[in-house]
Amino acid sequence: MILYWRAYLSEKDRLQTQILLKERTKQLAIQKERVEQLLKKILPDETTKQIKEKGKVERKSYKMVTVLFADIKGFTKIAENTPPEALLDELDGLYLKFDAIVEEMGIEKIKTIGDAYMCAGGIPQKNRTNPIEVVLVGLRMLKALDEINAISKTKWEIRIGIHTGPVIAGIIGTKRFNYDIWGDTVNVASRMESLGEPGKVNISYDTYELVERFFDCFPRGEIPVKYKGKIKMYFVKGIKPQLSENGEGKNPNKKFWLKLQMLRFFDLEEYMLNRLEKELPEDLYYHNLRHTLDVMNQVELIALKEKCTEEEILLLKTAALFHDAGFIRTSNYADHEEQGIKLAKEILPKFKYTPEQINIIAELIYATKLPPNPKNKLEEIMCDADLDYLGREDFLPVSNLLYKELSDRHIVTSKSEWDKKQIEFLEKHQYFTETARRNRRVNKLKQLEKLKEQIKNEKNKKE
Repeated sequence: MILYWRAYLSEKDRLQTQILLKERTKQLAIQKERVEQLLKKILPDETTKQIKEKGKVERKSYKMVTVLFADIKGFTKIAENTPPEALLDELDGLYLKFDAIVEEMGIEKIKTIGDAYMCAGGIPQKNRTNPIEVVLVGLRMLKALDEINAISKTKWEIRIGIHTGPVIAGIIGTKRFNYDIWGDTVNVASRMESLGEPGKVNISYDTYELVERFFDCFPRGEIPVKYKGKIKMYFVKGIKPQLSENGEGKNPNKKFWLKLQMLRFFDLEEYMLNRLEKELPEDLYYHNLRHTLDVMNQVELIALKEKCTEEEILLLKTAALFHDAGFIRTSNYADHEEQGIKLAKEILPKFKYTPEQINIIAELIYATKLPPNPKNKLEEIMCDADLDYLGREDFLPVSNLLYKELSDRHIVTSKSEWDKKQIEFLEKHQYFTETARRNRRVNKLKQLEKLKEQIKNEKNKKE
C-alpha cells in the first residue's frame, strides 16, 4: 500500500507539472504573438522578419524614394485657443485618417513629430510607382482634411511637400525601435513643405518628372532653398482629366489604375525573372528563363495584332511570366501549371492585382497544359505563344533541348521515340489565332518536313 501510495503521489505531481508546463507554454505563445503584432505596427514587415531571424537590421540604401512631409499651419495658435484634451482628440482623429490613406496606398509611415507627419514610398520594398502613389496620398490627405473641417470647430490647414531621391533606411535605437530614413532627399522634402502653401501639394522638379503623365501641375518657377540654391517647384492641381472620374481631377478612374498597374508590372517582371534565374533547376533545358521571355514577347506581339485591350495584354504578359514558374516548386510535369497558379495567387496581390484579374491569369496559365484546349480568345493567344517555337526556324535545336530535358527525367526513352512523338504532335497541332496561323503555319509545315527528312537520313546512315 505504501508503494502504491508513493506511485500515486508521484503520478499526481507529474500531471500537475505537465498542466503547469502547458499553461506556461500557452502564456508564452500569447505573449510572443502580442510582441509580433506590436512589432508589425511599429516596423515594416521585412524589418520585423530580419529582427526575428538575425536579431538586428542592416541599414539599406535606396535609389528612388518619395518622401512626404505634412505640417499644420498655425498649430501654436490653435493649441493656445483649444483645450488640450480636445486638441489631442482632433489631432489623433486627423492622423488616423492619414494612417488609413497611407496604409491603403502601400506607403510607409515614418513618424509624427508634434504637428508634422512624415511618410515615404519605395521602402522597404523598392518600386517604380512610389512617386505617383505618394502624390496621390498628398491629394487624398487634403480631401480628408476638408471632410474633417466640415464637422470640426477647428479649421485645420496643412502644407504638404514632396521630393524624390536616394535615402538610407534602417532602425535607430536598441531599447525602443524606430524605423527612420536619412539623406538629402529628406531635407529637400522638408523644404518643399515649408516653402509650400496651405491646402496645396508642393513637389520638386525631380518628382514632377516622374508624375507629370498622371497629374496636372502648375509651375512655380525656381525658388531659393536654404543650402540648396534655387529649385524648380510645382503645385499639383489634380489628376489629369482623362484619368479621373467625370474629368474632375479628384478621384482616379479605371484608366488611372490601369496605367499605374502597367508601370507596376515592371517591378513584378524584375522580381519574377530574378527568381526564375536563381531558382529554376539547372536541368530545365527547355522550360527555362529563355522560354519564359520568348512566351512573354510572343503573347504581346499576337495580342497587339489581335487588337486586344491594354488590360488584356497586361494579363497575358503576367500569365506568361508565371506559366512555367511552378517548376520552382516541383519537377513534376503533371502539376507544374497548378504550382504556377498557386505562386501567382500568393504574389500578385502584393502587386495590387484584383481578385478578378488573378482568376483570369490562373485560367490563362492552366490553358497551357497539354493538350491545348482554349476556351476564349485570350487563352488561344496564350496557347499559340507557348507553342510558337513549332513554327520557328530554330524548331529543331529547341526540340532537341526539350528531348534532353525529358530524357533526363526518363519521360522519353529514346531519340527515335521522341521523333515519332514530335511528328504525331506536329501533324495534329493547329494554331488558334489568325495571327499565329499567318506567321507560323507555313513554316511549321516546313519544320515537319525537315524533321521527317532528318529521320530518313539517320535511318539511311544506320542501314
